[in-house]
Amino acid sequence: MLQIFCRKKDKERGGQKNFPYKVIEITPPPKSLGIRCFPPNLQCGESVTIEGRGYTISAVTHRYQLRRGKYEPSEQRLDVLSTGRYILNLYLENLLQQS
Repeated sequence: MLQIFCRKKDKERGGQKNFPYKVIEITPPPKSLGIRCFPPNLQCGESVTIEGRGYTISAVTHRYQLRRGKYEPSEQRLDVLSTGRYILNLYLENLLQQS
C-alpha cells in the first residue's frame, strides 16, 4: 500500500495539518491530477490551485475500509472542475431551471 505524508505548512495556515487527496478533474474524459496535500476541511465550491491553474471542488469523498473490526480511512478524493467550466455549468443549470 502506497503511503504519502504531507508536511505541515508554515505559520500562514496556523500550523494546520494537511492531508493527501487523490485529485481527479471530472470533465470528460476524467483526468488524474495526482495526489496533492490540502487542509482537511475542504468543501464543495471552494477554489484550489494546482500547478498554476484554478479549479473548483465539485465533490469531496472520504472512503473507509474495515480492518480488524474498525473502520480506518483508506482514501480521500477531490473531484474538481476548471473554474471556467464550473461557472459555465452553473449558468447552464440556471437556464435549464428557468425554461
